[in-house]
Amino acid sequence: MSKSERIFKEAVEVMPGGVNSPVRAFASVGGTPRFIKSANGAKIVDVDENEYIDYIGSWGPMILGHNNIEIKNAVKEAVENGLSFGAATQIEVEMAKLICDIVPSIEMVRMVNSGTEAVMSAIRVARGYTKKDKIIKFEGCYHGHCDAMLVKAGSGLMTDGIPDSAGVPKGCAMDTLTAKYNNIDSVKELFENNKDNIAAVIIEPVAANMGVVTPKENFLKQLRELCDKYNSLLIFDEVITGFRLGLDGAQGLYSITPDLTTFGKIVGAGMPVGAYGGKKEIMKCVSPVGSVYQAGTLSGNPIAMSAGICQLRILLENKHIYDNINAKGEMLRKGMKEILIKHSLPYQVTGVGSLSCLLFTEKSVIDYETAKTSDTKMFAKYFNEMLKQGIYLAPSQFEAIFMSNAHTDEMIEKTLYAMDKAFNII
Repeated sequence: MSKSERIFKEAVEVMPGGVNSPVRAFASVGGTPRFIKSANGAKIVDVDENEYIDYIGSWGPMILGHNNIEIKNAVKEAVENGLSFGAATQIEVEMAKLICDIVPSIEMVRMVNSGTEAVMSAIRVARGYTKKDKIIKFEGCYHGHCDAMLVKAGSGLMTDGIPDSAGVPKGCAMDTLTAKYNNIDSVKELFENNKDNIAAVIIEPVAANMGVVTPKENFLKQLRELCDKYNSLLIFDEVITGFRLGLDGAQGLYSITPDLTTFGKIVGAGMPVGAYGGKKEIMKCVSPVGSVYQAGTLSGNPIAMSAGICQLRILLENKHIYDNINAKGEMLRKGMKEILIKHSLPYQVTGVGSLSCLLFTEKSVIDYETAKTSDTKMFAKYFNEMLKQGIYLAPSQFEAIFMSNAHTDEMIEKTLYAMDKAFNII
């Protein structure tokens, strides 16, 4: 029995499913999760000393790779002064100024502790600012596990939300309306049937949680126009795309200005942190200036701020990093497509910039319904074959492949070789 297997056997006795986040349990791919003990650059090492090329990167924030020396030194320096104060610090102000300087749509920002908390807070602000109740989200777009966002994607676009998790009262989701990603008519219909009562539309501008589905031409622009027409706010959930698709994220890439933006651990270089921000007029609704209450003892904690500021400044001063990771993302996608052609497989390769995905379906993936046609059992076989060859992918068909600046051409070539070999086996 491996060390990972022994640890997992102990873990299931003291933690639900043996993990602290569901996808880590390998439930959809089978087998035992690998317990990681260290990471450096683009590689991770488990407790059995197995080394893997890592394409998760802590779910996105490790743009510079794991254990970056400059970020590590910044954290060590911050730790010398204490871990947490529960009081205001200068470094929080530095982070806020940096984000406002980098992202044109953000004039004021509030730090929180996770992407989920950022979304929850942004929705509350949108409701407080507009004095409206309903929120439009999109099938397949994930916005964390706050009650209002755990709504099942269904065909009844005109009905109120149905909770997608036990423990979520129907009342918590009844004001969440669900539209179809890349289908502007479904959004128009919801607006027309809920006039004067939609506070905001929230969207992953690139749907990275359902297979890295990119927006159709003008889709985001039309959303912006609808929100303006009905005096509703447009919220971009850039927990994954923020500071990754460029310094100003997806909103910069697609030239769309949202009213509010949410970020996750990317602003802490992987540390547990999040943020939401937007126009001053909107953000001044937040307590203690306004009537929308939101608080957090650890919000803006100095360790996470130190790590995040270090990474953002590196990216700001070395913009060629984006050219590098985007080129590597394209290299991976091009190679994957060539292998699919070689094996006469109709599967889909999606992606933009440093985000990619291989979907086991012959249908072009443009929304939740088409993404759901993916053969998850075939993905599980593929995942396990890749793992055997030292390639660590997300243990879920619909998650992204994250490229970092630490990945080399040789690593990508090794990954493509492993993929070719995997398709000879499965």
